[in-house]
Amino acid sequence: MTSPQSWEQAHTGPGGAGWSGHGGGAPSGPPRNGFGVAALTLGLIGAVLFWTILGGLLLGLLAVIFGILGFRRGKRGQATNGTLAVVGAVIGGLALVASGVVLAIGISVLSSGDYEQLNDCVQRAGTQAEEQKCQEDFVKSITG
Repeated sequence: MTSPQSWEQAHTGPGGAGWSGHGGGAPSGPPRNGFGVAALTLGLIGAVLFWTILGGLLLGLLAVIFGILGFRRGKRGQATNGTLAVVGAVIGGLALVASGVVLAIGISVLSSGDYEQLNDCVQRAGTQAEEQKCQEDFVKSITG
């Protein structure tokens, strides 16, 4: 039979069943890796769909938020995938920036006088060939 002191040392010291590896001595429970996984998943989906407002802006922003939360859990020892959370946040941030660039270009094109000319031309066009000519002229005007 073991004494209470030796049993406690055997189960809470390094290598014991209750050893958490980050101090404190109390078991920390299973790792809480949900934020890191969510950050990577949302970051990857946001990177694929960066050209859409929902994909790039919303999913990218959520990936950054979840990545930061997951990284903080990893630093506290509550999660084992802190690096994964950082990767998800970085990918989400890139999707966020790329989507912002696409949005800025879209707004500048829509607010230009060239777009208004295209709209007027298409409304005056009577045939499909005239509409196509309007579109070709618009593309030439914005590409130089």
